[in-house]
Amino acid sequence: MNGGDSETGQSPISCARCAKPANLQCPKCVELKLPREGAAFCSQDCFKASWSSHKSVHLKAKASSLEAGATEGWLYCIKKGQARTPKLPQFDWTGPLRAYPISSTRIVPAQIELPDWAIDGIPKSEPISDFQHHVEIKTPELIERMRETCRIGREVLDAAARIIRPGITTDEIDRVVHEATIAAGGYPSPLNYHFFPKSCCTSVNEVICHGIPDARVLEDGDIVNVDVTVYYKGVHGDLNETYFVGNVDEASQKLVQSTYECLEKAISIVKPGVRFREIGEVVNRHASMAGLSVVKSYCGHGIGELFHCAPNIPHYSRNKAVGVMKAGQIFTIEPMINAGVWRDRMWPDGWTAVTADGKRSAQFEHTLLVTETGVEVLTARLPSSPNVFPWLKA
Repeated sequence: MNGGDSETGQSPISCARCAKPANLQCPKCVELKLPREGAAFCSQDCFKASWSSHKSVHLKAKASSLEAGATEGWLYCIKKGQARTPKLPQFDWTGPLRAYPISSTRIVPAQIELPDWAIDGIPKSEPISDFQHHVEIKTPELIERMRETCRIGREVLDAAARIIRPGITTDEIDRVVHEATIAAGGYPSPLNYHFFPKSCCTSVNEVICHGIPDARVLEDGDIVNVDVTVYYKGVHGDLNETYFVGNVDEASQKLVQSTYECLEKAISIVKPGVRFREIGEVVNRHASMAGLSVVKSYCGHGIGELFHCAPNIPHYSRNKAVGVMKAGQIFTIEPMINAGVWRDRMWPDGWTAVTADGKRSAQFEHTLLVTETGVEVLTARLPSSPNVFPWLKA
């Protein structure tokens, strides 16, 4: 309990319990900068006797503070996006990276078509769909919508790639992704999907996937993956790339290029009749030859009118993926490749997956259509795509 100051000239305060003159104040109320009225007590005994009811004042004050902060943004994300806190959560961080505060939720104009989780954060049709259990053969009409949506996704990702440099925040990347998606008439699929708080994922250095855009400034030598999904005309288009920030060390350059090559080699085998499990064999073989490891906790997936559905596409060897490729199927391949061990840890935000040893991770992703003779990369780079990968310049 803090003692009152008789020389401050403040008028006498009554005890919150018995109304006698009070010169002691609840220390928690002082810390929270609450009014003296209701926080003053005449004695320790009165304070202790009132504690069970008085502490509710602190909870209400904290809730009000969080609500005000949520309006202003720049709080730390916790509980898988369902809560915010003004303090950095305690965690046994695996590498140099730390969580930073995130800004408030970005606005989606009323004219934009929304997926069924946009309002309350809960997907409705996805978990109960038959396409969680068998792989959909897309109709020509749906395939055409997928082509259009995936092209928008590519243009949005390219817009993000153009601004990546030392000194910008991942929140700024999210702003560009959000605004470019809205300008194209689409909805950023990650926004509020199972309460994810942002419009894209930005995964820096040791982050494997699902990094939340925040206030951290990108530094010279970082690598950053930007994962974009656009919802347009009732379907989703999903892709990601890992970019260099300024001058990147040789080991990170090798990691990113090898990851790109893993995806390209996996795409090269896609055609009718190939088992889904073969993708993991191809990816694992190339990664292992480069001295790298393949993440096993996350995989590629079917996509279309649903954000995630069958088939699952593991990227590691000796996986148990079921089924064979058929013309008309659409799915993603998105290998996550680590410089160290393949195992991952989850940050307190409930989304950010990081390498267990703190070493760096890279990822690339495309949405693919199985054709009668092979594969069409629906999210392929365009002639206008920024020329940011040195191995493509030769």
